[in-house]
Amino acid sequence: MSAKTERLQHLIHRQGKVLPVLHPPTAALARVMEAEGCEVGFVGTGGVVGGYTGMADVGTIGLSECVQVAGWIAGSVEFPVMMDGDTGHGGIMAVRRMVRDCIQAGIAGVRIDDQPIEGKRKTQSAGLEVVPMEQALARYRAAVDMKNELDPNFVIMAQCYARDASNSSFDDTLARLRAYREVAGVDWVQLESPHSKDEIRTARAVVDGPFSFMKGKLPGYLSFEEHLELGCTIAWLPRLAHHVIWAAMSDFMRDFGKNGMAAWDRFAESRAGRPYHHPEVPPDGEGLEKQQELERLYFSPEMLKKYQSNGTA
Repeated sequence: MSAKTERLQHLIHRQGKVLPVLHPPTAALARVMEAEGCEVGFVGTGGVVGGYTGMADVGTIGLSECVQVAGWIAGSVEFPVMMDGDTGHGGIMAVRRMVRDCIQAGIAGVRIDDQPIEGKRKTQSAGLEVVPMEQALARYRAAVDMKNELDPNFVIMAQCYARDASNSSFDDTLARLRAYREVAGVDWVQLESPHSKDEIRTARAVVDGPFSFMKGKLPGYLSFEEHLELGCTIAWLPRLAHHVIWAAMSDFMRDFGKNGMAAWDRFAESRAGRPYHHPEVPPDGEGLEKQQELERLYFSPEMLKKYQSNGTA
């Protein structure tokens, strides 16, 4: 069992304090987020893996690509990182492989959808459908059984898309949320598209255990105080990090395009007295310090003369 999976289990069951779930867009930015107190990250297929590949969240990004990117990010920080497992990338055997690959890559949990693999699309998209409940339960049971074989603390989260699905309803959504938790035994369930706070309150009442919701059709994100009032101690906010980065880069590039290096001078001046984290590999990691330490161990005095030329010997 992994210390990170154990930590994630603790966090999703923690009471009295809201756990914000954010996207770490890259491994380097994950280090920045960690330095500023981030407790858990989620590597989304579209938001994070799509940011690397340039591909849309329409079922075109494969399992290996998702595990590769999520594994890089998970290995760069101490906080637990979850991966977007989409529909499981296949039948029950593919779901088992996905869970195994995630655990081997140091990923602490996976979110799995109840959409059909043939029509997988991102949240809040037209044409959403869900698979029959029996098929969804088989998908989740396969994931739960596999994690119990390898690491019982590994977190399986069921993402329910039924609320806005063309072949479902709110009543079916409630039945699915309860069944995913009680019949399939997932660790955590999430309502993809609440239409009101009353719907969140109703869904929360039918689920025993970790529960969260996406923004869905709400007019805006709810405050942490509102989350606690609704009995929800997990806040699903992955996209926030992307918008902050997109806005900051857009502002800088617009200024740079007009004014050249004066844009950098203005940026540097604006940060005077406000240092920000530089996300290099830490001294105890597999970085420059480690490389120099090992070269001094492995190399001859003649080979180490290269350090004398720049005063680092």
